[in-house]
Amino acid sequence: MKKIALVCAALALAASTAAAQDLVITNARVIVGNGQVIERGSIVVKGGRIASVSAGAPAAAGGTMIDARGMTAMAGFIDGHRHIMGGNAEQYFQKRAQAHMMEFLEAGYTTLLDGGGTIPAITQLKERVDSGQLKGPRIITSARADPDTYKTEAEARARVREIVKAGVEFIKVRIEPPADAQEVAILTAVADEAKKLNRHVMVHAVSPKAMLAAVKAGATKLVHTPHNGWLTTEEAVVVRNAGIEVLSCIGFGVPVFGVHNQENTPTFRDGKPWPESINNVQPPRRGIEAGEKAVNARTLWDAGVVFGYGTDTGYAVKAGLAHELRALNLMFSPQDLIRLLGPNTAAFLDREKDLGTLEPGKLADIVLLDGNPLEGYWNLLNTKVVIKGGTVMVDKR
Repeated sequence: MKKIALVCAALALAASTAAAQDLVITNARVIVGNGQVIERGSIVVKGGRIASVSAGAPAAAGGTMIDARGMTAMAGFIDGHRHIMGGNAEQYFQKRAQAHMMEFLEAGYTTLLDGGGTIPAITQLKERVDSGQLKGPRIITSARADPDTYKTEAEARARVREIVKAGVEFIKVRIEPPADAQEVAILTAVADEAKKLNRHVMVHAVSPKAMLAAVKAGATKLVHTPHNGWLTTEEAVVVRNAGIEVLSCIGFGVPVFGVHNQENTPTFRDGKPWPESINNVQPPRRGIEAGEKAVNARTLWDAGVVFGYGTDTGYAVKAGLAHELRALNLMFSPQDLIRLLGPNTAAFLDREKDLGTLEPGKLADIVLLDGNPLEGYWNLLNTKVVIKGGTVMVDKR
C-alpha cells in the first residue's frame, strides 16, 4: 500500500515542480512539527522541497525572499476526511470549483483527502489540480463501498475492483453502530479485496462496537471518532496494536453557531436543529455525542493511537476549520493540535516522507500565520501566506 501512495505522490509532484519556486523565508517562528520550535529561523526551498531549516539567517541561498517577521511558519494543513464536491459535478466545475479551491488554500489547507466522492468527478478534480488547470490543494481521492449497499460479498468485491480501475486511491466504507453480522461480512470482503489490490480501506465507524468490528474485519484506517458509547482504554489499545490511524471529527456533535443562521440558535452542521437532528436518533440522545466524541478522542490519544485531523464536513471551509479546532481544544493542547494537523494526518495518508512537518527533504507545504498557534488554536485561523510544493498560492501580507 505504501507503493501506491508513493506513486500517487510522485505523479502529483511531477505536475507541480515546473511551477515551484526557490524561496527563502526569514525571521519566522518555525514550528517544525516534530516538537522543535525555532523562535527566529529561516527556511530555504529549492525545487519544491525544503532544503534547510535553521536558526537565524540562512547560508547564502538564491530565490525569492519572504520576510516573515512576526509570523509563524508551520506545515500546510491537511484534512484527511473532507466532503469536497456535492451535487452536479459539471455545475461544480463551471460555477464553484475555482472559488471553492481558493477557500481551502486561504484557510491554510494544502492537502485534502476526499471523504468518498463520486467517480469520475473526484478523479477529474484531482487531475485538474495536478495539471494546474485549477489552483487548489492537492487532492487525494476516495470512493465509497458501503456494506449496506450490497447483498453479496461478490457485489462488494466487484465495487472495489471498479474503484481501483478508476484510479481512486482510498476506499471509504461506513459501518452502522450495531455492526450486524451481514454488514461485517461484507466489510471483511471489501477489506480483503482492497488488500489484494494494494488499497487502503478507511472505515467510518460511528460506535465503539463498530470500530472494533472494523478492526477485526481488516480496516486499515478509521475515520470519524466513535460516539454512541464510551470507548474504554482496553478497546483503544486494540486499535493501537493493530497499527491503525484514526481521524478526529469530534466537532460532529457540538452545536454550530452563526454559520447557518443569524439568530444565535444552536444547529447541527447541516443547519438542522441541535441536538435532536443528529443522525435522526430516536429517541434523541440530547447531544451526548458532543461529550462522547471528545472523551473517546482523548482515550485513543492516551492509548498511543496515531490520531489525526478530519472534519467530515462539506460546509463553509474556514468555519468548519474553526469549529473542529474549537471542539478539539476541549481535550488537546496547542502542541497536540500541531501534531494532529500535520504529522499524524500525514501518517494517515501514508505520506510521512513528504508531508506534515517542516524538515529538509519534504515537500515545501508551508503556511505563515499571523500569531503563535502555540498560544491558542485561534491563531491557526490567521493565515497570511500559503505555499504548496514550493509555489506561493496565497499571499495576504
